[in-house]
Amino acid sequence: MSDDTVVVWDESLLAYDLGDHPLDPVRVELTIALARELGILQRPGVRLVSPTPAGDASLTRVHAPRYLDAVRIAPRDPLFAGFGLGTSDNPVFDGMHESSALVAGASVAAAEAVWRGEARRAVNVAGGLHHAMPARAAGFCVYNDPAVAIARLLDLGAERIAYVDVDVHHGDGVQQIFWDDPRVLTVSLHETPLALFPGTGFPDETGGPNAAGTAVNIALPPGVEDAGWQRAFHAIVPSVLRAFRPQLLFTQCGADAHRVDPLADLHLSVDGQRATYLALRALADELCDGRWVATGGGGYALVEVVPRAWTHLLAVATGAPLDPATLTPPAWRDLAAARRPGFDVPLQMTDDVDPGHEPWQPTGEPNQVDRAIAATRKAVFPLLGLDPHDPRD
Repeated sequence: MSDDTVVVWDESLLAYDLGDHPLDPVRVELTIALARELGILQRPGVRLVSPTPAGDASLTRVHAPRYLDAVRIAPRDPLFAGFGLGTSDNPVFDGMHESSALVAGASVAAAEAVWRGEARRAVNVAGGLHHAMPARAAGFCVYNDPAVAIARLLDLGAERIAYVDVDVHHGDGVQQIFWDDPRVLTVSLHETPLALFPGTGFPDETGGPNAAGTAVNIALPPGVEDAGWQRAFHAIVPSVLRAFRPQLLFTQCGADAHRVDPLADLHLSVDGQRATYLALRALADELCDGRWVATGGGGYALVEVVPRAWTHLLAVATGAPLDPATLTPPAWRDLAAARRPGFDVPLQMTDDVDPGHEPWQPTGEPNQVDRAIAATRKAVFPLLGLDPHDPRD
């Protein structure tokens, strides 16, 4: 296996543009620009790969043919309605099929490169559109590129793929698509569905009758900061991954759990997000011989957060993590200010927060985070042969 890292990127990925909408492609543009200015994309062993659109054969492994027809037709029909399209969340836009298929193709290219041993890790920051359903657009997502890529891995012979979703929203589309497939473990840490879209992701959602224990949901209360989030992550994610023994780790790294994100209510820092990426890489190294595919996802603090978070992700995936105290380059600050006048442009790659945490223990007076941890462990750990009360599991 090559030790290279593939970064799938081309400016044409910016064409996934919903218009005047929170999911603004400027966040991806500014991520790539920041990573380039900091020299991350020029590191030895980093290969930039241009994507090609996913074809119908790939897309229909996940999506209904009639849905693909609708995505193609909708921009040409001003009266089109249905399939979740034409809503405020998922407005119809020109080139919708082509740009959505390109995002999916980028994630497929990343997955293929890692599975075939052409790279140890691969990243598609434009991907992570995890809400799209087999026959319905949802949550800003037209085609579910993580699911399309995972389906491709299964077709290539993969027997155990672990999908870990750290977006603030539940990874509902990926969970639904692989709900009854024992070859795919879906793990999602998110704000409680009692408070946030899409209203799913409760601890008792544990997989279909043929795949019990392969859906893991950690539903966190609003206001959780780095320490609580990291406590929940480390109390559950390593254990379920070790029990499942994946051949490849696929992650959706939405940056919208940050404290200034306008669409949600968790209070993470960029430093906490960086710590999560390091933990994911370590798990891939431990369990999958380093095989790790990472995508972007949500994130609506377009200048203040997403470019920094995903540049940290790219640094972790391509080699040495960035020192949090690293200054953002002046040329990038100028670009960010020009793209989004009036936004606060960060001067450093840190929020100056220590993301440390106290490990979970099944004793003492539980707080809200501990109750969330206990609910998930009680629901799913026995299905995976783990003891929900043993902190060693």
